Amino acid sequence: MKQGLIILLFIFIGLATRAQMSREQYILRYQLLAIEEMGRSGIPASIKMAQAVLESGNGNSQLSRNSNNHFGIKCKSNWRGARVYHDDDEKGECFRKYKSVEESYLDHTNFLMSNPRYAFLFTLPPDDYKGWAKGLKDAGYATARHYDKSLIKIIEDHQLYRLDQKQTIRPLLANSKSPALNKGMSDKMIINPFNSRKKVTINNLEAVVAREGDTYEILAQSLGIEAWELYNFNDQGAGYRPQPNEVVYIEQKHRKASKNVEIHTVSEGETMHFISQMYGLKLKPLYRRNRMKPNEQPQTGELVYLRKRRPAN
Repeated sequence: MKQGLIILLFIFIGLATRAQMSREQYILRYQLLAIEEMGRSGIPASIKMAQAVLESGNGNSQLSRNSNNHFGIKCKSNWRGARVYHDDDEKGECFRKYKSVEESYLDHTNFLMSNPRYAFLFTLPPDDYKGWAKGLKDAGYATARHYDKSLIKIIEDHQLYRLDQKQTIRPLLANSKSPALNKGMSDKMIINPFNSRKKVTINNLEAVVAREGDTYEILAQSLGIEAWELYNFNDQGAGYRPQPNEVVYIEQKHRKASKNVEIHTVSEGETMHFISQMYGLKLKPLYRRNRMKPNEQPQTGELVYLRKRRPAN
């Protein structure tokens, strides 16, 4: 009896650790990545998301879990990266293996853009998801007879055409009965998990260090906050993309510096925004404190007041 209970317990633990991601959860998790790639390539975000959902089984397939391959892309003769062998149309076929889900999304874009047989798709209107779906089928992306209809159904069932207008799909939290996104999921299934990022503290403010390919939208989703907050916290306009290793504040900056830092001497090339980020200070009050107009820049060697108002001339 005890032995049977132990076996059942191990079965239960095994099932719990392999918790399935729902389609809605998958869309919420990776929608910003699809939008970002649409901006880079012109591939409709709705199409990319629908293909990822279909090819990866909502991120639950063996290929996507073990190899981060969310689009079922096979090795081909020009592939020089890691590979894995998986049964598909034939036994033991070679598939591309990626270090992250992001890498899979990026390679899917590159794969379509660099392959001449898909070139005609990029002449379609950016919101013609039906044309893209039919074109992918006709170009032989997949062997399924109704591949185009499957993509269109996913797009329309989940209103993914909203992504083509850069409108994110938001969960109906009040009515949601789905488990938490991270429950039972492997860390490698999460885009840029916050706990894997380098955190820094500047002027008693918490910040993260941007990585290659980061955007405020991707950062915001991984941090569980809104993208507009990051733009606001960092005094940046819509569409700004942080550079690799750039500090990104994840909370509101201070109005003035700490007592032990009164004045900054400007070095060559430094801007007021650079100085505001260096000390974790809001940009507009910094301009006012120094009697400067918005977008006006200091001269090399000039003194910028960080706490008290600049003396009048």
